Amino acid sequence: MPVIKILPHAEYCPEGMTVSAPAGTSICEALLDNKVAIEHACDMVCACTTCHVIVREGMRSLSEMEEGEEDMLDRAWGLEPDSRLSCQAILGQKDVTIEIPKYSINHAKENH
Repeated sequence: MPVIKILPHAEYCPEGMTVSAPAGTSICEALLDNKVAIEHACDMVCACTTCHVIVREGMRSLSEMEEGEEDMLDRAWGLEPDSRLSCQAILGQKDVTIEIPKYSINHAKENH
């Protein structure tokens, strides 16, 4: 089972965290299942960028990015070459390390 190492984020994961999730799970689902309340305003249908993460290690283990995700990411705050929408990034067999950006484009948080 792959491991997701989450780098410290002041709001969502102040100490950082390591979680396990089965291959085939999205990063967003894995975080939510482990009580990391990452934003996901569109309910994980690739219609916003609030679940944007930066993959610091293990990008090759994730599913390939599709065109819709690429188009959405253009709108993300703090976009980097290794950015992904966590709702679209599906875990493979290897571990990944992610960083949740400090900000998102959301002006108000959703209560999911």
